[in-house]
Amino acid sequence: MSERVPVPTLKSPPARRLERLARAAAVVMREPAEGVERIREKIADEGARWTKSSSLAPDGDWPASLHAMLGVEWTCQEVTGFDPLWNEVVAGLRGKGLSVGRGSFSGWDDGDAGLARAAWCVTRHQRPEIVVETGVARGLTTRVLLEALEANGFGRLYSIDLPPPLAQERLVNERAAAVTAELRTRWTLIEGSSRRRLPGLLRELGTIDVFVHDSRHTRRNISFELCAAWSALRPGGVMLADDIHGTIAFEESIGAFGNPPAIVCSSDDQRGRFGLIKKPG
Repeated sequence: MSERVPVPTLKSPPARRLERLARAAAVVMREPAEGVERIREKIADEGARWTKSSSLAPDGDWPASLHAMLGVEWTCQEVTGFDPLWNEVVAGLRGKGLSVGRGSFSGWDDGDAGLARAAWCVTRHQRPEIVVETGVARGLTTRVLLEALEANGFGRLYSIDLPPPLAQERLVNERAAAVTAELRTRWTLIEGSSRRRLPGLLRELGTIDVFVHDSRHTRRNISFELCAAWSALRPGGVMLADDIHGTIAFEESIGAFGNPPAIVCSSDDQRGRFGLIKKPG
């Protein structure tokens, strides 16, 4: 799930500021801990507004590079099974009357097909027992991860998600709309921010095999999530991070981890980038 800048309105700047303050106050009153965390993240986001974005160039043939990273021959049979699944997931959401794509979830993006394709291949080839994901929205990437685990015949997905602030009932009902009832037996959904929920989950799990970052894409949050997940990631495990182009958090993390194998990929619509890091071992 990727946050996008809200479409400008005709309201005056003071009116917009008052509205934002009112919304922030309401969130703090309803959920004090999460409300304070949202404010901290917003302050960090504003403070980093003028910092440079990522300078990492995308790999023009990332599917081949990904399979080389995984030690799997390219092309593989597994990737051919992704497109029919993706088309089925998108058609299912549209059949429910939902639009799909960027900005369609209260200004937040649905998962990109490129990230989902990479997650599918990583899960099918790595055959993980434990996958952890941050950010759900309508659950397109979540559905793909669960379908891959189901095809493997084992494994469990843990997802941490905090809906948009003051989410309308419509958005609450749309969350994870792509995830079928049959697949939910492999799924644990944890509501809250990753800042508050991820450390405890990782302590409980001990070791994880795959991690997917797709929550708030600030430098502060990306760095926090990748650092926390790296400590729990088993040797040979893989981390995926969506929308890494807006900050230098991804390349900073690569350096902090000792420059392990990493790939930068363009999203399918060419409007963003996501990345993968493999832990040596």
